[in-house]
Amino acid sequence: MTQDTQEPIHEDRVWSDEHWTARVIKSEDDDGWAVAMFLDGQAEPALVGPWTMGRNKKDPKPLDTSAFNTLVKTAKEVIRRSEQQRHAELNKNVSVSVGGQRIRVELAIVPDEEGATASLRAVNAFDEELARVPVSPGFKLHVNSAEAWVVSGFERPLK
Repeated sequence: MTQDTQEPIHEDRVWSDEHWTARVIKSEDDDGWAVAMFLDGQAEPALVGPWTMGRNKKDPKPLDTSAFNTLVKTAKEVIRRSEQQRHAELNKNVSVSVGGQRIRVELAIVPDEEGATASLRAVNAFDEELARVPVSPGFKLHVNSAEAWVVSGFERPLK
């Protein structure tokens, strides 16, 4: 293993390989057990879900390679879906027809702790940029606002 990764841990309630750690924890909701999947360097788990009871119906089932691999795959999918949702929230586009030309108007918001920024961009059917202007991160992009911007000659919207 390199210095960037920790030594693997293969215990009944903690399993760690490369960049992921699974921890079996007492469920907060009931008498059962849960498993939390942590990506290295993250304080919050990427995934928390119920965990199977062992044969004695009191202790949790021990972690193993197969279960860990399934948990890693599921946690990666949760992260991927979250990133897709975040991208969709920050990037919107609509298409309008003005003067017989089909124009796609895109709103891109860049989050920042000191203040988000946003830009409005127009592209033609050949994906050639026609205009780009900064806008408020609160700008509401819809067909009417896009059409008004194009008709204005791409003047920077006031709101």
